[in-house]
Amino acid sequence: MARRTNLRSKLVAWMKILLPLAALGLLSTLFLLSRTIDPTKSIAVSQIDIEKRAQEQGASNPTFAGVTDSGDQVVVRAQSAVPNKEDMSLMHASDVDATLALKSGAVIDITAQGADVDSDAFKAQLNGNVRVVTSNGYDFGTDVLNSRFDILYADTPGPVSGTGPPGDLDAGRMVLTSDEQTGDAHLLFTDGVKLIYHPQNSED
Repeated sequence: MARRTNLRSKLVAWMKILLPLAALGLLSTLFLLSRTIDPTKSIAVSQIDIEKRAQEQGASNPTFAGVTDSGDQVVVRAQSAVPNKEDMSLMHASDVDATLALKSGAVIDITAQGADVDSDAFKAQLNGNVRVVTSNGYDFGTDVLNSRFDILYADTPGPVSGTGPPGDLDAGRMVLTSDEQTGDAHLLFTDGVKLIYHPQNSED
């Protein structure tokens, strides 16, 4: 009888030790499985993102700054820029914002939805809701604007419309260039210019 009591006591004591150990073993197995699954998913997503960036070879928030041959300062900013895979000298930029600070003191701000840049030819074609605002009061829009980086030059292959000091104007083409002798900037509207003149009230 005493022997049975001792065996039962020993069995109870072993169960008190084995059951908690078994429970800990099960819990650790669950945590081990969870740790094995989550990092694997994270690594797969990160790897895809790295491969995508390597293929695109793009840049976020790029900025280009330079000076033309006549000394005018040019600063071009974009939300993103992606080079052409077949020709690295060609690049497409989105949400473009350019500022031209002329030697005369005038400032020209240009915005567009996108731009196709040819770095070898120092050319860029801005397209999509192109807006040009000058510090002397001109504000007009167009669909496409061709420009250069090495000299002060820009033109629109299509019509432009907007406002200026004389009034409301529409034209078939606009050209921004500089005088070869003086270097002064000239803004020319050609090909069927229509102007609605708004006389300014003069104050004595």
